[in-house]
Amino acid sequence: MSDDLPADWIAPPGLLRRGAPAAVLAALPGARAVGGAVRDALAGRPVHDVDVAAPLPPEGIAGRLRAAGLRVFETGLAHGTVTAVLDREPVEVTSLRRDVATDGRHAEVAWTTDWREDAARRDFTINAMSLSAEGALWDYFGGRADLAAGRVRFVGDPATRLREDYLRALRFFRFQARYGTGAPDATAVAAIRMAVPGLARLSAERVWMELKRLMQAPDPCEALALMAEAGVLAAVLPEALDLTLLGRLVGIGAPVEPLLRIAALLPAGAAEAVAGRLRLSGEEREGLADLLSLPRPTPGDGDAVLRRLLAVRDHASVLDRTWLGEAEQGGEGWVALRQRIAALERPVFPLQGRDALAAGLAPGPSVGRLLAALRGWWLEGGCTAGREACLARLRELAAGRPEG
Repeated sequence: MSDDLPADWIAPPGLLRRGAPAAVLAALPGARAVGGAVRDALAGRPVHDVDVAAPLPPEGIAGRLRAAGLRVFETGLAHGTVTAVLDREPVEVTSLRRDVATDGRHAEVAWTTDWREDAARRDFTINAMSLSAEGALWDYFGGRADLAAGRVRFVGDPATRLREDYLRALRFFRFQARYGTGAPDATAVAAIRMAVPGLARLSAERVWMELKRLMQAPDPCEALALMAEAGVLAAVLPEALDLTLLGRLVGIGAPVEPLLRIAALLPAGAAEAVAGRLRLSGEEREGLADLLSLPRPTPGDGDAVLRRLLAVRDHASVLDRTWLGEAEQGGEGWVALRQRIAALERPVFPLQGRDALAAGLAPGPSVGRLLAALRGWWLEGGCTAGREACLARLRELAAGRPEG
């Protein structure tokens, strides 16, 4: 273990002094909190979870944690990572590492006991600090000063760090959106601009995850504009138009929902291409398609229109589309519109296939066609017709159509 002295002392966040993090730090000699917990504690932001590093090989870490009564899951043993759990609270614990070989996507690592060597392989100075349970802070590359200045800066040479893992280009913009103030680091941006071709080597899943995380920033617009200027946005989201609609969406206080914000960047027909290329989940694919293609409620819509929209998709989907409508159209009445939508009960079509058969219709393809026509009539009427009215209309439709 390196015998360097801490650069400073701070009051450690409460999470380090209780629960699973405290148990992990107590079980591992020389262990420290690393990454986001340290960064956010210094920034005065809430610390929601704690990652820990220790100058021990993974097997030694796992053995000591089990001996201390924690459950251990080997979630990333090849990369030196295990997850310790106490009272259902997880803590990710990683051995100190140094890179042996990198290819722009993956790294082959070896274990070390040198904290500075481990910190040197991290992406940004604000993420390269470590903190003991007692509050001793180690800051090898000026991360605390960069954090105070709102400066996102690579550890070491930016071009070298990007060649090690091109995802760091996207991570730069995410951290710039959350922690950056003023002009971005010019050296970093220049290196990212040169590294754009390397983004093609990243997996779709990693790119999508970073885009979603960027969209969770309170206001990602400046970072996205910087991405566009550097050629990164066109490389990872070529369907994106301009940032005007997203800026309005942020300005009106729309929910911080990544899919909603992504939709604000895209033209109406882009959902399928984006979902396929970035490998969105089925739920994300459907949600993006809804946002881009389904009708958007307006303050002038009557309850019948709103009921029809709710009959097709749930309240959350309809409400999300009101935010896009407000960002596009402006004007008054949107708050009242959302209140009206929230107060409406979601209509449910009152008949199913078995009801048609019970009414005397012969089984066959005609039943599905009749129910589809009936549902169209029910929707057109504002989704107010009840079961008996729908059965009566079904009999009328059946009498006027030959059985298939």
